[in-house]
Amino acid sequence: MNSFVAQRNGHPVDAQDLTPLAFAGYAHFTAMQVRDGRIRGLDLHLDRLRGASARMFGRALPDEQVRAYLRTALADGPADQSLTATVYSPAGEFTVAGTDVEPEMLIRTGPPSSGPDGPLALAAIEHERTLPSVKHVGEVAKTYYLREAVAKGFDDAAFLDRQGRLSEASIWNLAFWDGSAVVWPVADMLRGTTLGIVRRQLERLGVAQHEREITLADLPALSGAVVMNSWNPGIAVHRIESVSFAETAPLVELLHRAYEAEPLLAP
Repeated sequence: MNSFVAQRNGHPVDAQDLTPLAFAGYAHFTAMQVRDGRIRGLDLHLDRLRGASARMFGRALPDEQVRAYLRTALADGPADQSLTATVYSPAGEFTVAGTDVEPEMLIRTGPPSSGPDGPLALAAIEHERTLPSVKHVGEVAKTYYLREAVAKGFDDAAFLDRQGRLSEASIWNLAFWDGSAVVWPVADMLRGTTLGIVRRQLERLGVAQHEREITLADLPALSGAVVMNSWNPGIAVHRIESVSFAETAPLVELLHRAYEAEPLLAP
């Protein structure tokens, strides 16, 4: 079995398929970890693709067609793998394509991942993503600010909006712990599928959750912090700028427990 698969609309790609895409940047995607051939939060991934396509292209692929493409890609790989599904318009970028142009899907698979071990130190950098609610491609700022943070002695970057509110990290959502409840930052951001999984499972488990605006001045009152994405539902953050967190372990354990309570579903 091949651990690395690239397919376009359910068929293997060749250089002719990939050449125009290598020079294009108007697309969106979702990323997931596949375990035993199944996916957590499949409904959230489908919602993400459908909503982003409607916003960017004016139409979306039917859910069952997307699921068929996922099944075809997974059939050629091992039980555990990573998968990225990217949706783009064959009309390309810098064009005004009508809704008569159906989007296409490019799927790439590879070895499974659980992300870095942590704990991480985050630099706070002022940055607001364009179309923050869409997981779109071509975001040079994420890598740029990651490298800037590492050059300053940190592991990654957390973003501050123009109001000074913490929103998200480079490729991560943020979550905090106040000693008794999970605290979610309020700002314009991409709300990840893992965040959605964890939130609904925490609710099912009866765990207290709050949403509130969080600035750097609010951090000393919080006792724990994590980052999360499709790799991992909770990687410890021991410091943001000069503020350290002493009780992150309970938050990490709680988020992992919530995530693992989400059923794995076949596409």
